[in-house]
Amino acid sequence: MPIAFPSLRFPARGVVAGAALLMQAHFALAQPQPAPSAPPTEPPKQAAVLAPFTSDGCSLFPDRAPVGNADWCTCCVEHDIAYWRGGTAEEREQADQRLRACVTNKTGDQTLGETMYLGVRAGGGPYFLTWYRWGYGWPYGRGYQALSAEERAQADRLEREYRAAGAPSVCKKPDASPSVEQGKR
Repeated sequence: MPIAFPSLRFPARGVVAGAALLMQAHFALAQPQPAPSAPPTEPPKQAAVLAPFTSDGCSLFPDRAPVGNADWCTCCVEHDIAYWRGGTAEEREQADQRLRACVTNKTGDQTLGETMYLGVRAGGGPYFLTWYRWGYGWPYGRGYQALSAEERAQADRLEREYRAAGAPSVCKKPDASPSVEQGKR
């Protein structure tokens, strides 16, 4: 039995295209449909593999003041550990607040702490294709997702291994410039 589409009207120049569309619809609907089956069972979800922790310090922000002794690099590394692990949106907010407090405490500069906080709030979301996004230790696409017990254990183990290896080399101060005497020939 043909299917009628009385509400469809085609302009004269589109009659051929309209007829072709109607024929496709008719033949698609006339095809025998497979019998419904039980939904496929999914294999149990396995935890994703977390990459070993890495840090570049404060990413796109200086690790320390260019003049003076103010140094907040270790605040950034601790923040990176939280970002590497990932988790919920609430956990990210807490990590960002800890960064602001750490920078403010180390430098005494509330404006610097607030600036860094606003920067990570604006640019650290999990949906950016960056090396410093929230949850960067996991494959891209995780978003805001609480860690399972197995994932938490994996992250805890990798973090212990990182801390056991010693202080992060990214926070070592660069060598001082050669003295005037060393520069003379």
